[in-house]
Amino acid sequence: MDNTDKYLLNYKGYNFVSAVVNDSDFLENIEDFEIRDDDVFIITYPKSGTIWTQQILSLIYSEGHRNGTENLQTIDIVPFFEYNIRKVDFLKRPSPRLFVSHLTYNLVPKGLMNKKAKYVPQPREKKIIYVYRNPKDVLTSYFHFSNLVVIFEAMNNIEELLEKFLDGKVVGGLWFDHVRGWYEHRHDFNILFMMYEEMKKDLRSSVLKISSFLEKELSEEDVETIVKQATFQNMKSDPRANSDDIINNDLGRRTNEGRFLRKGTVGDWKCHLTVEQNERFDKVFQRKMRDVPLKFIWDLNEG
Repeated sequence: MDNTDKYLLNYKGYNFVSAVVNDSDFLENIEDFEIRDDDVFIITYPKSGTIWTQQILSLIYSEGHRNGTENLQTIDIVPFFEYNIRKVDFLKRPSPRLFVSHLTYNLVPKGLMNKKAKYVPQPREKKIIYVYRNPKDVLTSYFHFSNLVVIFEAMNNIEELLEKFLDGKVVGGLWFDHVRGWYEHRHDFNILFMMYEEMKKDLRSSVLKISSFLEKELSEEDVETIVKQATFQNMKSDPRANSDDIINNDLGRRTNEGRFLRKGTVGDWKCHLTVEQNERFDKVFQRKMRDVPLKFIWDLNEG
């Protein structure tokens, strides 16, 4: 475990947020964490729709969250697995347990993997929802977030971050390895891939797709409520979902300007990357992702 960097803690080649890892023993035993058959994990690379998907799962699983009778933050319903900032005893959580994580495929608990050589999904079995986002918008969101919270290294400009991002010297490691790793080992898990941009284009269909994968039957009224409460603007104004409290109390603000949920748009990278930076990014992307058939959307012309 390498903790020579002020902001990053490197463990088995993966970069954790140094300031939020409060249990090194947990990290060292993470692969042996006991998984239950009905556990559900959201997996994302940082800044790829994590909080959004947390909110969707909270609304799907919790009637109290949908109708407002339960005043729990999404992080308490779907806690971070490797960043247990509330210091919850995960072993005592009632089933089904919901988690969110940024871990790579090789660091998650071995119990999440399938036991069979050729996998056939079984009903009510541990599930993973992997949400991926076009990496130029990930980069842009990471840039603003790193300048908002004190536990991330502040960047003077996008060029400084671009170099680190393409070298994997950021939280979450190399984006290309993260996405490729999960995709190439998809048959080892019961996993649903969701694209951030498709969720933006058609949130209702995405909610139905996720609930079907989770085998959660929802009424038409439930679906409409979930879709309404999971829109970006409604989340931004909902203290249970917008995670501003986490910045103020757990992560620490560098500035009073900015929110955890910033824009949530598609194509904002065009306002930040120069032509030269974009071309450099494209070359690396094409080289590292040419044999990965995942679809990517770079702009939705949202205006």
